[in-house]
Amino acid sequence: MATGVYKTRKKDGSIYYRTSINYKGKHISLGSSSDPKIAHALYTEAKSIITDSDSITIANFPSAICYLNLEKAVSLLNLRDNNMYIKNPIYLQKGFFLYYLSENEILKFDNDDLFYYSSHKIIKRQGHLFVNDYGMQYNIAQRYGIRNFAVEGRDYEFANGDNHDFTYSNIIILNKYYGITTEEKNNKTWYIAKLHLNGKVIIGKYTNELKAAIAYNKAADYAKKHGIHKDFPENFIEELSPREYANIYTRVGLADSFYEHIDRISSK
Repeated sequence: MATGVYKTRKKDGSIYYRTSINYKGKHISLGSSSDPKIAHALYTEAKSIITDSDSITIANFPSAICYLNLEKAVSLLNLRDNNMYIKNPIYLQKGFFLYYLSENEILKFDNDDLFYYSSHKIIKRQGHLFVNDYGMQYNIAQRYGIRNFAVEGRDYEFANGDNHDFTYSNIIILNKYYGITTEEKNNKTWYIAKLHLNGKVIIGKYTNELKAAIAYNKAADYAKKHGIHKDFPENFIEELSPREYANIYTRVGLADSFYEHIDRISSK
């Protein structure tokens, strides 16, 4: 049997071949195949990666693999170059790390996130990036203050224009709360609160972002009390005490046009 290849049987009795390699004190599984030649090719490609640091680098390694999967190749490269074996496709750089979703789709993160993504695999679905955590799927954008359904360019932006760069300094949150957008007028910033009710209805314009966010919550509560059964997301204002929140909630005003719109809908 070729080096690194082990013959074994499945439960149904059929034969297949497992491949592994020992490197820097690690016993690393490389995959398996029903074809012993492919199993040996897995070992050969892995051996090339760990021994040929001059020719095979993180910049060009995809051209050096045919049978070995990309995740395993990145893990081997990281162990070779950075003396750290991570099962997820992570490659350490100075001050940050790269996470390989594919050969052409590479995410960038601060080293502060290394422990998290070492143990949480990133999955891409319908253009969004998720991790499984405690049996639930979470959009990784939430980790950076980007709300679900937030729109790039309106609610957040990437400072360098690269939406694969999730380093903290590169993510700029423009609108922190649900239903709030900003408007610059006469050298003054206005926070406009809107509620989505068969189109967006203006709740009011405010000079303070927290007031606008609380006004949104108040408007959502008013709509629900008047028979509009819709799951409006709630703005959580962590920086205020319950008493401070209640004081603003009581005093903040809503536009007359908003009340009129709700009354029209609820009277139908």
